[in-house]
Amino acid sequence: MSERTTAAIWVKGILEMLAAERLDVPSLLAQAGIDVAGLDAPGARLSTDSISLLWELAAERSGNPAIGLAQHDVARPASFDVVGYTMMSCADLLGAFERLERYLRILSDALTMSLGEDGGRFRMTFELIGGDRPVPRQRTEFIMVTLIGFLAWISGRDVRPVAIELPHPEPKDPAPYRAAFRCPIAFGAKGNSLLFDRADLALPLPTSNPVLAELHERYAGDYLRRFDHDDTSYRAREAIIRRLPDGEPRRDRIASELRMSERTLQRRLEQEKTSFGDLVDRTRRELAGQYLGRLHLSLGQAAYLLGYADQSSFFRACKRWFEVSPGQYRSQLLGQLLDNPGNA
Repeated sequence: MSERTTAAIWVKGILEMLAAERLDVPSLLAQAGIDVAGLDAPGARLSTDSISLLWELAAERSGNPAIGLAQHDVARPASFDVVGYTMMSCADLLGAFERLERYLRILSDALTMSLGEDGGRFRMTFELIGGDRPVPRQRTEFIMVTLIGFLAWISGRDVRPVAIELPHPEPKDPAPYRAAFRCPIAFGAKGNSLLFDRADLALPLPTSNPVLAELHERYAGDYLRRFDHDDTSYRAREAIIRRLPDGEPRRDRIASELRMSERTLQRRLEQEKTSFGDLVDRTRRELAGQYLGRLHLSLGQAAYLLGYADQSSFFRACKRWFEVSPGQYRSQLLGQLLDNPGNA
């Protein structure tokens, strides 16, 4: 499967924010290996590692570990491209969330989003997967505040989550988080989640238009088909991520979730030059890099989230992936954080 990428139009929103914070954007782009001229090319996309490096450099140069939350009160509707139009024309915010989940890949195939009910509320959970680099927390935090700002923009109301969950420990200065989210924040959580009141999501959108909704969905569907060569592996990866905490993912269950036969799943993955086993292993490796970077998670909890029945299997897998044990890999990540405290 090809390297995961993010649409250049989303990256432009990041650059606008960094420029507003008076950072030297051309210098940041050069050091991150991003060609500024290529950002304006039709359909331009950037590798997930280059974007992670951009955020690492921004946090380091600004001296602000909460740089992802800067300019949180600025709406950036252009960042959502055609996905934003499909969201705007929905009847309500719940419909907008569902369109975002459906067409998220247009913006980034490095980001997995799941939406579900949670005790009368709706929980939106994000998992941002990097390549060879750990994903800086600033990157995910920017996604969350940008989405909240867009929801307020299309609804014409100050729609806020009723709670936020973040996987990293509470920072020394939580004030930027309180100012940006204005709701209870649970640090040290299992993942990145926004929780919304059901009533807020049911309120009608002033931009709702059934005729335009059909037109925008058709356009977004055509846009999404540009990525059809990886479509099955992408959807299977999302299903695998959801199933991993339940144990070893089974091919028949993933095929059933994707509404296809096991044989069809196998054939399509072969066409995309991968296999179910390879896809599970690669997904676990990518997630392991994220979970081992969450220092509040024990090695046993990381093994559980990855679907391993025991820590010894996780140990062997890490030796194969990273050539070191889980504890040694975590120590390496901790060393990187100490060298670059902006991401701590």
